[in-house]
Amino acid sequence: MAWLLFVDESGHDNAASPYEVLAGVAIRDRVVREVIERLHEAEVRFFGRRYSDGRRELKGKLLLKRKVFRHRDRGDVEVDAAAASDLARAALDDGARADPRMLKALALAKLDYVASVFDICERLDCRAFASIVENDARPTAGDGLRKDYAYLFERFFYFLEDVAPEEQGIVVFDELEKSQSHLLIDQMHRYFAGTAVGRLRAGRIIPEPFFVHSDLTTGVQIADLVAYVISWGFRLSRMTKPARPELASFAHQIARLRYRATRERLGNPQFDIWSFAYIDDLRTQAERDNGPP
Repeated sequence: MAWLLFVDESGHDNAASPYEVLAGVAIRDRVVREVIERLHEAEVRFFGRRYSDGRRELKGKLLLKRKVFRHRDRGDVEVDAAAASDLARAALDDGARADPRMLKALALAKLDYVASVFDICERLDCRAFASIVENDARPTAGDGLRKDYAYLFERFFYFLEDVAPEEQGIVVFDELEKSQSHLLIDQMHRYFAGTAVGRLRAGRIIPEPFFVHSDLTTGVQIADLVAYVISWGFRLSRMTKPARPELASFAHQIARLRYRATRERLGNPQFDIWSFAYIDDLRTQAERDNGPP
């Protein structure tokens, strides 16, 4: 038995994003099939067919962009609920000829689908993890595993310790450019084999990741949606950049997928460690102690 952590990121290649987010969705191996089947059924229910057929991807920047909400909110356009999926399918089949009713139906389908994704994840006890990084966070000069990855693995490790003491964790990444994939594999190997904390966590997390194509892997597509909503709509107390208010309902759904572990920290035996970590400085402690502020 194992838990699979599907990982994707948002904002790392787009300076307009409020935050850079590395997100993961943990799904128990025995329910992966059910998650996939339910999400495929949701696609057909809302879009009238599989949205992801062909070249389309179920990505946050496509399903949740501002234009989608503008189409949804058109008060001068009426869409009958019974005809909504047929209209959405027509918009997908021939977007160049889509009229306002089709575009509104498609917008409604996109938003209903995303809400359904998070609802299915909650119902099947999936959990969300994230490292949320300020865009101007000071980078590390070292060549070790990036802090956002280390924090993500830490939270996943605590989750496995608490809820799955006999089970392993498997990390599944969206495929990177080949040289980047090799670099990440090398960094993870050095982290899990070459550091004391890494060796401890390697007892629960398989230290070599799997790489998949995001457009072919439902779990990574879920992680992408989580990362997008966190960047644009979810806020912790230290996150001061404004959130898009139209994403509030999705942010509330995301919040319910978090996991709270308690560990001894700073003399507190019941210190809360949430599965979402905020990071404003990527430097190591030694770099911060010895370098400029």
